[in-house]
Amino acid sequence: MSDATGTVISGVIAFAAAVIGAVIAGRYAKHGAEAGGRKAVEAALTQVHGQAAAEHWQWVRSQRHQSFAALLSAYAALDEVLARIVPEVRNGAGFDEAAGREVRERTLELQAKTSQLALWGPSEAYTLAYAITGKSVTAMHALLRIESSRSSSADWSSFGQAREGMVQAHATFLQRAGEIVRDPRQPIS
Repeated sequence: MSDATGTVISGVIAFAAAVIGAVIAGRYAKHGAEAGGRKAVEAALTQVHGQAAAEHWQWVRSQRHQSFAALLSAYAALDEVLARIVPEVRNGAGFDEAAGREVRERTLELQAKTSQLALWGPSEAYTLAYAITGKSVTAMHALLRIESSRSSSADWSSFGQAREGMVQAHATFLQRAGEIVRDPRQPIS
């Protein structure tokens, strides 16, 4: 074999090796690109899901905060009506139809805000809100009994206890609601 033939054969072998190497490298590059692309898509989906969950949590937290504030506002309105009406009942004047309607409206508003809070949770907050409503309704009924019977000391004692229960339920809710709103780890459910 001559040098020229050896050079041609060496060139063909080198060319074949280069083509085979390029094909193998191309296949691995394609495989690597596909795997890298899948990983990039998985990472993007994970990031999007994480961001969506964080935004949803912020939204729920905002809704809770608004529901807590609405409940506390309804409680304050009912408390203000009580503070205004109790002295009139104590003096024997009773309260007129407008005052009776206002008491009922404020009580119904408090009940509605309690029900609204049940949508946003957590269940502990709803339970505490329900306690406020229950104690408030008990105090209202005690006051109505006093007003209709024109007061006895036992009735005033019953009202005083109901009123104290109402105030205590409010304080308990206020403390726990504040803790829930401030806790960034508070679960949604």
